[in-house]
Amino acid sequence: MYCPKCGKENPEGAGVCSACSSPLPGASAPAERPITKTSGLAIAAFVLGILSLWCFGITAIPAVILAIVSLITIERSGGRLTGKGFAIVGIVVPVVVFFLMLGMLIPVLRHARHRAVRTTCGANLMGIGKAMIIYSNDYQDEFPRAGGSGTIWQPKINNWKASDRFTAYNLHADSTGGQASISASFYLLVKYAEVTPKSFVCKGNRRTKEFKPQKYLRDKELTKLWDFGPEPWKHCSYAYHIPYGLYALTTSSEPGMAVAADRNPWIASPAAEAKKIMRFNPNGTLKQQKYGNSISHQEDGQNVLFMDGHAYFEKRAFCAINDDNIYTYWGGGDIRRGRPPVIGSLPLDKRDSLLVHDPPGRAGR
Repeated sequence: MYCPKCGKENPEGAGVCSACSSPLPGASAPAERPITKTSGLAIAAFVLGILSLWCFGITAIPAVILAIVSLITIERSGGRLTGKGFAIVGIVVPVVVFFLMLGMLIPVLRHARHRAVRTTCGANLMGIGKAMIIYSNDYQDEFPRAGGSGTIWQPKINNWKASDRFTAYNLHADSTGGQASISASFYLLVKYAEVTPKSFVCKGNRRTKEFKPQKYLRDKELTKLWDFGPEPWKHCSYAYHIPYGLYALTTSSEPGMAVAADRNPWIASPAAEAKKIMRFNPNGTLKQQKYGNSISHQEDGQNVLFMDGHAYFEKRAFCAINDDNIYTYWGGGDIRRGRPPVIGSLPLDKRDSLLVHDPPGRAGR
């Protein structure tokens, strides 16, 4: 290739003349390198993502949105934009913050739910207590007691849908004898004091649901029945001071006596088998003490209705008169521990609180 200015011969493809440095014809101009810059969206996503560590996630969502938009923009820029690393940080950090916050929030929400269940359960017992007072005004100051004189405690009554009390409790002609469940005594409040079956269900007590007669019968009113269906233990969450025998409660009983509470841990229920008393020690570790609590509230304690009409959430089961254990009867020298009840157990004194519920058993007629 000859230079048009000086005539010097140059190699093919040369851009300028080797003699006079003049541009040679046909030489291509050097390619212009593209200008690159960092994406402003990616930087913003990075900053917001980092801020989410201190702002408790407030900036997390904007950070993720900007990061995604910036990644798309960078990909389409043809190399003119960079900053993928900033964008990725803007996504990863908020995600990590989210899971950290979720891990902290779940226990808080769970605790709040448990507190709400406790409050509702305590309100149920308060309502039951008020109904018992109203009931006692019509029945010689006695609290609800199914059957008659000499009736004994059994897990089920003779016939929960009977037409009369004699058949229901298998009473003698003179209203003596017979058998009745703990739930049948509670049911008298449904029958005569306008308490709803829903009031006898604690949401913390698993596998216990509101009694609805329509599930078992057609056209049968609550007031014409004598218990919570053929399997009453599935529809009553609470234990009751044994209403049979010498030491049934009356309005003249001492204020510190326990009337009703969450289920007795030493008696089987639809949710669990009976606990083993040897693992309970009122003088032992926190775990050993809590082992004596009801299972309805994660063993943290139990709602207890007392004779004075108030319901408290007691963190220990030995909370009645002189620290008497509400779930055991006196025996063994320490009333804080006592002896676990079985069918037929009775209080040993008028100050011996003994709250029991019916264990699951064969369905009634």
